[in-house]
Amino acid sequence: MNSFYVISGKKIKRFLYIFAAALLTAGVVYVERGNITVFSEAAPSAIYSVPTEKKLIALTFDISWGEKRPEPILKVLEDKKVDKATFFLSSPWSKTHPDIVSSIKNAGFEIGSHGHKHVNYSTLSNEEIRTQISTAHTVLTELTGTQPNLIRMPNGDFDKRVLQVATDLGYKVIQWDTDSLDWKNIGVDNIVKRVTSKAHPGDIVLLHASDSCKQTHEALPQIIDQLRSQGYEFVTVSELLSQSSAEGKEVRDSAWLDDGLEDAAGM
Repeated sequence: MNSFYVISGKKIKRFLYIFAAALLTAGVVYVERGNITVFSEAAPSAIYSVPTEKKLIALTFDISWGEKRPEPILKVLEDKKVDKATFFLSSPWSKTHPDIVSSIKNAGFEIGSHGHKHVNYSTLSNEEIRTQISTAHTVLTELTGTQPNLIRMPNGDFDKRVLQVATDLGYKVIQWDTDSLDWKNIGVDNIVKRVTSKAHPGDIVLLHASDSCKQTHEALPQIIDQLRSQGYEFVTVSELLSQSSAEGKEVRDSAWLDDGLEDAAGM
């Protein structure tokens, strides 16, 4: 006895939809496979903030040139009894301003690397990236007597190669969740409002102590007072990281960041 199956049009259509979706998914995975690792838990990542329920916040200051701004900022931190903050110093600047580096160190603040040449490391070869980070490491170690293990890339620029080289050299790449925009000199009130309105537990705040940032030292007292009134405690980046074994927020390749970041960490 012969038998046959009757396949309805609806079943055929559903099969075709499923088949097409499977092909599309496979295609996306294939095309994007080179980018998947940068977002995986096992891959090196940049840290923007740290998940914590405690009201802890890290003030960070980048310095790559000038000598007029660091002292007023250090004075504000001293007057306000903020003894925990993190400074990211470029090595050429550090070599020409060893006295200021000593002042930062003697005040007990954490010192991280801001690299050597102030260029976008994602444009360099792996070996050039390694040279830039290693050169800065040697300079800062000699000046401070301590080997830095945190780095903020010049201009906040990185890609997965930069992350991997930095990790291989024993560094954690530190970004920020709250950009004060002090590098744009947007006005004291605007700087204060940006930081105090965006602050959250585990936040890393981007500030600058280079000469081009003319309003940071004026905004800083209000930032400190208002954050304290909100219940925040100031800690170093390393202390913040100790609150969680997580790597912070997802990696955001610098090619995706706003073009304004070209100047953000370079003042």
